[in-house]
Amino acid sequence: MIHPTAIIADTAVIGDDVEIGPYTVVGDGVEIGRGTRIDSHVVINGPTKIGADNHIYQFASIGDDPQDKKYAGEPTRLVIGDRNTIREFCTISRGTTQDRGETILGDENWIMAYVHIAHDCVVGDKTIMANNVTLAGHVHIGDWVILAGFSGAHQFCRVGDHAFLGMYAGVSRDVPAYTMVAGQPAAPRGINSEGLKRRDFSADQIRNIKHAYRLLYRSGKKLNEAEAEIAELSKTQPELVPLLDSLRSSERGLIR
Repeated sequence: MIHPTAIIADTAVIGDDVEIGPYTVVGDGVEIGRGTRIDSHVVINGPTKIGADNHIYQFASIGDDPQDKKYAGEPTRLVIGDRNTIREFCTISRGTTQDRGETILGDENWIMAYVHIAHDCVVGDKTIMANNVTLAGHVHIGDWVILAGFSGAHQFCRVGDHAFLGMYAGVSRDVPAYTMVAGQPAAPRGINSEGLKRRDFSADQIRNIKHAYRLLYRSGKKLNEAEAEIAELSKTQPELVPLLDSLRSSERGLIR
């Protein structure tokens, strides 16, 4: 299951049924979980932990040093969960000591070609990142987020669950859960209703989320007033909790 031209460090831990293709390099401190497939010409440096049943395509660079001038060789790491697809020429860096010391990619993410996930990013589960998406350092991406081709996020931005960034949209402020962002400059355009339908949100739940979005962006209320009203509604409409959480966790301010 390991091609004879692959170079595997003595300290690497390789799980059962792992496939490693020609000319791939697996460095010191790398752990690869069972059933993961690594294609040809991939470079994986450590400390990096990769879970089970992932597929990393050719020419990806995984777990190398963070692109941060302050980085001085500290022992930071990358953690990748299970059942992720990471396509050609993706780059995912380890963390830095200026943050949590690790970069995290969750489970069942679909990462298309040429995506860059920088140091200290935290990516949730079941996201889709189309070709050439770029995440600067310290970005947090929630679950079920879709980032269209060539979109990206400025350092320290947060993108909430089920949000959608349109093609070429670049955000420098936080994107609340469920919100669809598009244009140049990027601006909120509504909620990701089509995505919610595909994920079996009911018509009532989608209606409630639309109402909360209007409170936030269309009512003329101050942010603290809209947040307080959404908090009250969330007591009987639990689908609003992710939206409320993304409002309360925002540090860069919301995209407007």
